[in-house]
Amino acid sequence: MIAKRIVVIGGTAAGPKAAARASRLDQNAEVILLQKAPELSMASCGYPYYVSGMFKDREKLLCTPSGVVRDPAFFAGAKGITAMVETEAVSIDRESKVVSWINAAGNNGLLAYDKLILCTGSVPKMPPIQGRDLKGVTTLHSMADADAMRTWAEHSSGKKAVVIGGGLIGMEACEALCHAGVDVTVVEALPQILGFLDTELALLVENHARAKGAKIITGVGLSALEGENGQIGAARLADGRVLPCDLVVMAIGVAPNTALAKAAGLEIGAFGGIAVNDFMATSDPSIYAAGDCVEITNRLTGKKMLAPYGDLANLEGRVAGENAVLGDSVRFPGTIGSGICKVFDFTAASTGLSERRAREAGFDVVTAINASPDKPGFMGAKPLVSKMVADRATGRILGFACVGPGDVNRQASEMAVAVAAGWTVDEMAMADLPYAPPYSQAIDHAIATAHILQNKMRGLMTGISSVEAKALFDAGGPLYVLDVRGQDEFKENQLGRGETLIPLGQLRGRVSELPQDKNATILSFCKVSMRGYEAQRILESAGYTDVRVMEGGLMAWPYTTEQ
Repeated sequence: MIAKRIVVIGGTAAGPKAAARASRLDQNAEVILLQKAPELSMASCGYPYYVSGMFKDREKLLCTPSGVVRDPAFFAGAKGITAMVETEAVSIDRESKVVSWINAAGNNGLLAYDKLILCTGSVPKMPPIQGRDLKGVTTLHSMADADAMRTWAEHSSGKKAVVIGGGLIGMEACEALCHAGVDVTVVEALPQILGFLDTELALLVENHARAKGAKIITGVGLSALEGENGQIGAARLADGRVLPCDLVVMAIGVAPNTALAKAAGLEIGAFGGIAVNDFMATSDPSIYAAGDCVEITNRLTGKKMLAPYGDLANLEGRVAGENAVLGDSVRFPGTIGSGICKVFDFTAASTGLSERRAREAGFDVVTAINASPDKPGFMGAKPLVSKMVADRATGRILGFACVGPGDVNRQASEMAVAVAAGWTVDEMAMADLPYAPPYSQAIDHAIATAHILQNKMRGLMTGISSVEAKALFDAGGPLYVLDVRGQDEFKENQLGRGETLIPLGQLRGRVSELPQDKNATILSFCKVSMRGYEAQRILESAGYTDVRVMEGGLMAWPYTTEQ
């Protein structure tokens, strides 16, 4: 039997996974991996932590869990794969099934294939502006970028850096440089950082980053980069502000690297990624593709999207590698869009659709915000603030986001499974999750969030978000603001919106102090608004018809009194 030859182009995430899966399932196959960079299977999501100095050995970004460096010798010995590093695939002849390549030494050649897997990844976006070629303007996309930024950061305490883009990479780069003692300003053209979050949660993360020393500018774009003698000196913003700096990190996102696929005549999707089916097959049945270079299906909307995430790249690569050797038998179902990042002492995570994206997709949504500890206070509790989004008609959970210093990852992971499984709010409200005080509350935070949303959907609670509450304040209409915390809590901090303090335990006996008009709009809240909800029930039983609870209470309030 003649052995199959599987050629894989790209050696960061999807490529090595595809090659390893193909070799493992067909021990007779000849699997060849082409990688333009000198490194293989880099943990690129770890670059910011290497830059920050959290660990000093760059080899750790290239190691297996047992500490073995994933180099060509490793792939040959452990995986049975021929890995050709510093070797670029320059063209594909689909009719002859041949890949042309050239390496760093100037050698070139042809490589025939039976099946080809494209894992060409992505390229960082660079705006077409003046000064983008100045020295000191960089991205954090490659191992070379990480090495250069690490070297710069080690000797740049007190210098200034501007990060363009407040998404995942931008905020991680911000933290890394702040830890190195650099004065960092993040510039985000959109009204908020971390666009995968809705405003209520994004503002909380932004406030935390500011408290840690980062400067954040939102709603303003970059106009030009300026410098002298070829070296960056300042970033000029669209509103005329000039930010002196010694380094500019461009972090405005990535685009699929599809030049090779386009030149070969493969079908390209509406978002610029390689078009693939559920088997990760392209428009050529002999060619598969996986990773940042492809478009995949959003399982909630049914529409194609770009999803450049390392975990998805590995899953897609596994499917492509298996189907390349065994035939199209395994499907990749698409993504629900889960992500997580560390921002100083906060974690921010989301899964599924945000409220904004759900509305854009045509859903009639209902939401709830919950602020509560991740575990009992006697076990060292830390706060969490989360938001759940559901379809009003069916109750299906469409999305969930969570931020805070507590165990955000547990909450996001629980909810990612619930969203993917198509669970309703009612099902999540009765989820049977493991419980012990060192790990969670008796009613887990995510379940408590489902309870709040369940109460809203059943008409038992009228809750509004901090954004909606601020809109009420800004409108300046008649509004009675009721704080039902205790005296000591009130002395410690206030909302600062003309609120009246009536502790919950006294409310039943002091209802006469509230507006006599039973149709008056009353906004109740406490620290997390559990007592705010209790107050609403008491007041409604007393005949008040327009009582609203500020969801999440003071813990979820992201504004200052000046805002």
